[in-house]
Amino acid sequence: MPEESEIRTLLKRLGDSVNETLSNSSEIHERIREIRNAGYEVFITIETKIAFCSANKESYKKGDGENEKPACMNLTEHDAKFLKSLKIAIN
Repeated sequence: MPEESEIRTLLKRLGDSVNETLSNSSEIHERIREIRNAGYEVFITIETKIAFCSANKESYKKGDGENEKPACMNLTEHDAKFLKSLKIAIN
């Protein structure tokens, strides 16, 4: 199991990847340019919450499937585009 410092490093790398993806998005840059051309300044704050748990054999036990239901989410077109811009595939 990774130590706390290793987990922090992994989480920082994840945050850096998300930030880099957003920073390199031509679509985001274009929308910001449009807003600025309309006479406004843009300030973007994105809050990210990341949750994780240990997946070692002792703490991860698969259920018998009897009461398990597939997770369902209602995503808007905006949600899907945002996830795609982060290179997150949805099925």
